[in-house]
Amino acid sequence: MTGSRAGTQPGAQRPHDRGLGVVLIDQTPLFRDGMANLVNHAPGLRWLGATHNVHAAAKLVERFGPDVALIDAGLDPRGQLTKLLVSSAPTLTVVSFVRDPHRAAPYISDATAAGVHGIVLRAAEPTQIVEAVRRAHSERRYLDPALVSLVRGANGRTPSSRQPLSRREHQVLQLIADGLENQAIAKTLFVSVETVRTHVKSILRKLHARDRAHAVAIAFRLAVLSTQPEPPSAPARTAPGTATGLAVPAPARPLRAARA
Repeated sequence: MTGSRAGTQPGAQRPHDRGLGVVLIDQTPLFRDGMANLVNHAPGLRWLGATHNVHAAAKLVERFGPDVALIDAGLDPRGQLTKLLVSSAPTLTVVSFVRDPHRAAPYISDATAAGVHGIVLRAAEPTQIVEAVRRAHSERRYLDPALVSLVRGANGRTPSSRQPLSRREHQVLQLIADGLENQAIAKTLFVSVETVRTHVKSILRKLHARDRAHAVAIAFRLAVLSTQPEPPSAPARTAPGTATGLAVPAPARPLRAARA
């Protein structure tokens, strides 16, 4: 595994140190060297390291905490590596480099379902690769223009990389939009805080969101959320004044005066 930052000495300052951190998982040394050079000269990007070993990819991401991981499709044909990386780092943006054998609609569909945010031809021009990295990170999806017609020819439309939210995830997301933190959400839905955290991670992954605020913005844009929230399901909340769950007795009817 290569963990260097393209020869930058410790403590040295580079012009783009605050840019998007990029790592690469690819088998070809020459391609790794070329990508390191490209990223180091691209404004707003910074090179963190590379590896040719799929098993070392998780350690590479854990060590450097990149914003974007570039993966050769040949090393991740079924999306298993992508699933592993995004499950441990929900805010990570994954961009897949597609070779000719994977230049097909089934691969694109499977890759987006696995959590890939951007798909670009491995033989694309350097400027297009840089654009793919930036747009995949900012928009959470990018498809090489050369592949769009291929996908549309297969099913008549471009694929959607968004998985549907479960009913409970939708409720959690609505409460996040209402400004509640995890502890308040847990109390509202009568679940543990850890359960809420699990739902939040799943929401970020399914919506390809960087954080909670980004998830809410995406949800409103996609009409997943509306301005009129759906009330949480059972267990139902107790009536006002009945924190213990006891029923409130009906008010007594006024007594009528007895006839003489």
